[in-house]
Formats: sequence, structure tokens, C-alpha cells
Amino acid sequence: MIKKLNLTLLLAVFLGLFSTKLSAQLEKGVLVDGIAAVIGDEIILESDLEEQINYAKQQGMNVSDKCQAMETIVNNKLLVYAGKKDTLIENRSEAIKESASMRYNQILSQFPDEKTMLQMYKFRTAYEMKSYIEKSDTDQYYGQAKYGRITEKADVTPNEVTDFYNTHKLQFPEVKDEVTIAQISIYPKLTDAHKDEIIAKLNKIKQDILAGESFESQARIYSEDPGSASNGGLYTNISRGKMVKQFEAAALNLQEGEISEPVESEFGFHLIQLVKKSGKLYDARHILIMAKPTDEEIAATKTQLENIKTQIESGKMTFKEAAFKYSDDKKTKFNGGVLNNPEDGSTKIEKESLSANVAYQLAGINKGDLSEVFEDELNQKKIVTLIKVEDSIPAHQLTIETDYNRIKQMALRKKQNDMVEKWVKQEIPNTFVSINNRYDNCGFKAKWTK
Repeated sequence: MIKKLNLTLLLAVFLGLFSTKLSAQLEKGVLVDGIAAVIGDEIILESDLEEQINYAKQQGMNVSDKCQAMETIVNNKLLVYAGKKDTLIENRSEAIKESASMRYNQILSQFPDEKTMLQMYKFRTAYEMKSYIEKSDTDQYYGQAKYGRITEKADVTPNEVTDFYNTHKLQFPEVKDEVTIAQISIYPKLTDAHKDEIIAKLNKIKQDILAGESFESQARIYSEDPGSASNGGLYTNISRGKMVKQFEAAALNLQEGEISEPVESEFGFHLIQLVKKSGKLYDARHILIMAKPTDEEIAATKTQLENIKTQIESGKMTFKEAAFKYSDDKKTKFNGGVLNNPEDGSTKIEKESLSANVAYQLAGINKGDLSEVFEDELNQKKIVTLIKVEDSIPAHQLTIETDYNRIKQMALRKKQNDMVEKWVKQEIPNTFVSINNRYDNCGFKAKWTK
């Protein structure tokens, strides 16, 4: 049997493993504290290696042996070590720390209490878990940034794409059934009465705070922001331009300690308290009440989109024109509503990767057809959607005629990885490297066991 081309283990993709899922914590009984290698001042534990292997398997990657995984992780650690020393790579330690804290709070919001969460993920303290997340994010940032610096000039010509295809065409996996789809998605609009109800609730919370309740405690009770509610609504070291415009404008117009009137944004309604302002950074607390539409508001939006569908079917406007005019999905409305594949940037999406809701709506409809108007979610908010099938591609073997852009990306990835492998071999002699002798028999490509 011909071995399939294994591009998933190339360095560019494996960098993502630095953000190992917390759910991939080691099972009881696995060696967790042995040092597998030291690259510069970066330490690789045996547990790190096991987590990378487990995570790769979860993602469907083919990890053939431990030596192969070991070489990949030491390659990546060298990128991290070099990235941290590269003065042309922006230091984002504060932003990463804040992001790690937000991720911690988002995870915590899914559990009844902190103790249960820590037990679930096998951490002893909140500080240990936050440090784990922060280090993972730091490694990912510097590793990817250094990878980008090394490969920034990489490109492939049409002839190189053709040569790559001819060399590997017998190894390409079969592509499963795919579709190209476009969508018009509209957020249900809240009625004035519904908005007034939310504003009244926030005004009551504000009065309670002014009467003696702490903003922090009220945020823990009432805020619907999963990223900050458990932290008393607090965001720290916010740089200008990071928050939505309505939030930032309201926050920066406050005096320290002052509380805003209810502020509407795309996420809902906020009550904001400016905690501290220092130069270009500021700290703020907020209480968010999300704009959750009622059944009547959803029904009204469905009626609106049904009328738009009728106009498209009658030829009064094209789907592309309707998407631009009506869709609330900023990622697609300027592209005729067409969705891109997040993996390779193409417009072809495997049917198996579609959500169950979308797949159900597309069942039985063909190229050029419109779906029924249906409810869905976008950015964790209710939305009403209409889909058009722009193209339907049956399962097939990759060919340069039908899949040129995809093959081009594979060829580019191969060239980028070749550039990084060459860089690694040049860097090893100038870097402190110590790999545990249990890996002495590994046939590494580079001279790691120098």
C-alpha cells in the first residue's frame, strides 16, 4: 500500500501543540517530572512529550514513534528559545498574561466552583493552572513568531507547485465530499420595550452599588460575560482599540471609580466602572447583560429573511447583493456571503466538518439551491440564517486541475518547513542542548545528540 503524504507532522502545523488542551493532562501513573531535554534555557519534561503525543492523536495526526515526536518538540523549543531572544519580535508578555487570566475565568465559568475545576484538570492551585496556560500561550506566540521570521520570504512558483504535485500525487489522501456555501445571517433585533427592560435592570444594579453594594460582587452575581464575571467583571491593562468602540468610549470618559450609564454594544448592555487609567492602558470592571432575543423577536427576523429569500428567488436581487446589504456576519458579507475553510483559506469545506445544524439544512439540496431560513448561532449569539449552495464537489483524489490552491499551500508548507529545518541545523552548534540518554538510539535528522 502506498504511504500517504504526511504533512500534518511538519513543523508549521505542530507549532499549535504548544497550546495543548487542558483536557490532555496525563493519566495517573505516567512519568510526569523527568527532564527529557534542555534547549538553551527551555526545559522539556517527559510529561510535555506525552501531552504532545496525546494531543496529536486527538487531532488525527499520525505519530509513528516517540523519537519522531521528540525531535518535533525540541525543534519547536529551539524556535521558542530563539524567538524570546529575537529583538525584532514584539514582547507581548502583558497581553499574554491578561489573555491567560481571561481563559482561566472562561473555563472556571463552566464549573460550579474553583475546587471542582482544579480537580478536573489535576492542578493543585489556581496559580499553577494560570501559570500553565500562560506558559503554553507564551511558547506558542514566540515559536510561531520565530517561525514566521524565518519563513517570511517563502513562496512557490507554478512550476514548483507542479513539481510538488508530480512528486507526491500518489501519496495525496482522497478528499471527502465538499461544498462551497454562502450565507446571509441576521441577528434578531430587540424591541424597544425589551431594551428598556434590560436598561432598567442595569440601572437597579447601579443604584444598589451606589447604595453600598460592591461593583465586584454585583458583577459576580449578574454579569453574563464568561471572561470576567467570576473575576468581578475586571479587565486589566486594556490597550486602546482592544475593546468594542462603545465600551472604550464610555470607559475612557469616566473618572476613576465612576460608573457609567447603561451602554449598548454588539454584545448586549454594559454597566462600566473605570478602575484605573495609566498612559495608554486602563483597568475597568463591567457587568454585561446579553441581548438575548425573545421567541417573538426571532420570529420577526425569520419573516424578514423569508422576504429577502423571496426577492432573491424572483430575481429582484442576487444573493451576493443581499448578503452585502443585510448580513450581520462581518467575515462573509463583503465576499458575497461565501464561507472560507479555516484550515487552508479555500472556499471548499468538507461536509463532515459542517455543524449538525447546517448539515441538516443542506441535506437534499443541490448546487444553486437555497436552504430554508433557520436558527443558528454566531459568536455565541442567536442568529437567523439562509444558505446558498454555490458548488458541490463529490469525493475525489486531489488533482492539480481541480485543487491547485490547496496543493500550492501544501507545497508552500513543505518549503517553509525545509527552511526551518535548515535553520535548526545551523543553530544547534550555537545552542546549549542536553537530551536524556534514553533517546540516544533515536535517529534524529539533525545532530541533537552532539
